[in-house]
Amino acid sequence: MMTTADHAAWMTRALFVAERGRGRTNPNPLVGAVVVSPRGVVVGQGAHLVAGGPHAEVHALRDAGEAARGATLYCTLEPCCHIGRTGPCTERIIAAGIRRVVTAIEDPNPRVSGGGHLQLRGAGIEVITGVLEEDAARQNAPFLTWITHDRPWTVVKTAVSADGYVGRHGGQGRQPMGSFRLTSPITDRWMHRQRAWIDAIAVGADTVLADDPLLTARGAWRPRPLTRVIVDWRGRVPSTAAVYSTQSAGPVIMVGLDTVPAAHRAALRARGVDVELFESRHLAAVAEFLADRNVQSLLVEGGPTLQQAWIEAGLVDAVQCVQTSAVLGGGVPVAPALARWIAARTPTRQSGPDSVIDGAWEGTWC
Repeated sequence: MMTTADHAAWMTRALFVAERGRGRTNPNPLVGAVVVSPRGVVVGQGAHLVAGGPHAEVHALRDAGEAARGATLYCTLEPCCHIGRTGPCTERIIAAGIRRVVTAIEDPNPRVSGGGHLQLRGAGIEVITGVLEEDAARQNAPFLTWITHDRPWTVVKTAVSADGYVGRHGGQGRQPMGSFRLTSPITDRWMHRQRAWIDAIAVGADTVLADDPLLTARGAWRPRPLTRVIVDWRGRVPSTAAVYSTQSAGPVIMVGLDTVPAAHRAALRARGVDVELFESRHLAAVAEFLADRNVQSLLVEGGPTLQQAWIEAGLVDAVQCVQTSAVLGGGVPVAPALARWIAARTPTRQSGPDSVIDGAWEGTWC
């Protein structure tokens, strides 16, 4: 007889297995599955590894073979019951002779949304759900936010000096930064690993004008293109900016007002930039546009003006702040809302000599 602790232990394993697909399953969620025999032995496991490929349940059932009959299937998300690019997982589960299915969360996709559980129960399979629900929701926060709110799950990320600045006025550029770089090499590697799985990065015009960044994932393997979003309402960033020459790494989108001069638009489009114009500085419309492009996760890296605006628009889900020991003695201060959020918290972990504070954005610090 399996206990609540047993269910939690096997679901923990399924969540771990699901991570094998991180950064590769968009627009699908991360899903892991584990098949456990009546004697408590793992006889199969699998993860959804790429959109269009077999789902986690299919991999796990194939791995288990005949041992799946009478076993329990642990799955981090409700099995699908519709025909997409692959067939319904519920039919595979029923045919395999699974006796019990334990899931973490219901799939909010309208084509599933409880239908998978219902079909399994209709076939006489015991269904238990809600096991490690919070852990599974955190793991799939980008997918869940995208499908329920029609916008990307958004993280504001910043690096702050010991005296509260994110950079010097005028910027230093990529090469001249030298000893003035705020973060350590260890932290830089962590940031680029994050860029390796996130769907898109957004920065404002001031950041591009000051630092001329590439906004690519370096030193970390990325299996699919990375979308870069330059929010440049007035069209101030020249078409010669370094980021506009990096289409080989993924799409580059310039977001501006419809008053941006036609000549500037043409120059950007000639370089392969996707120019998207809006009637007003309505970031919710930008977020919706990105969601329609299957951007489920977004990193707003800079600068403070754009980050403050994104926060005030109510579009932020999480914050990552790197606190460094560098002292700038003046410069560009951190966004006011972030400064208040940071002041109320203590570091959650170390990254070499840097301290990292990360957590959910509660929406009360604007």
